[in-house]
Amino acid sequence: FMVEMTEAAAILHRATPNSLVLMDEIGRGTSTFDGLALAWVIARHLLSHNRSHTLFATHYFELTQLPQEFAQAANVHLSAVEHGDGIVFLHAVQEGPASQSYGLQVAQLAGVPQPVIRAARKRLAWLEQHSADTGATPQLDLFALPSDPSDDDAAEAAAPAAPSALAEALDGIDP
Repeated sequence: FMVEMTEAAAILHRATPNSLVLMDEIGRGTSTFDGLALAWVIARHLLSHNRSHTLFATHYFELTQLPQEFAQAANVHLSAVEHGDGIVFLHAVQEGPASQSYGLQVAQLAGVPQPVIRAARKRLAWLEQHSADTGATPQLDLFALPSDPSDDDAAEAAAPAAPSALAEALDGIDP
């Protein structure tokens, strides 16, 4: 994850309006919400500050909301056709966001053992049912807009918390 963030930092510091930036699954190496937050703000920064030509591949469906905020952003996806329990990728770029996730089908294509695929299908059905029954959202709604401040820069202006004794002790260590 450190390598991923180091590369992202280099891109954010160096990309220009003449740059072509390819970002693949930013935020995958951390928790879901940390990854989503980072991917969201990195994409916004590339759009608003760097203004580079960017292809941003992600599994965070929430990012499909960016064209509502940025006219220069667009959603595209690679078309796929379900066939039985499998999937066939057509490798054709289509306008708009993907309408669903194909994680289990991709896992099957990758050779994940069938007992694991079957158990994952059962677990997915349970998660979806549990979400419907309780109103809980273990998986974010496909097109839900994250509830974040409308001005991400305002968060940067907030006063930092006082350092803890542990943080001060660690700062005093000479590597």
